[in-house]
Amino acid sequence: MTRQEHLEWCKKRANEYLDNGDVQNAYGSMASDLGKHPETAGHSAITLGMMMMMSGHLSSVQEMRNFIDGFN
Repeated sequence: MTRQEHLEWCKKRANEYLDNGDVQNAYGSMASDLGKHPETAGHSAITLGMMMMMSGHLSSVQEMRNFIDGFN
């Protein structure tokens, strides 16, 4: 699987949580799944996302969806 294919798979799985209103597990899914591919493991947005969540900037479904869909 290419990096891009893996990234799209990660986004799809995370967005499924968001479709059910589950913001925290959407982030957890994205962070966990990124670690499963050598080219996305340790992605800097994982740390950024945690900091944003802790400061209340990714508390809504739409905020988290924008964050997840913005991964590249």
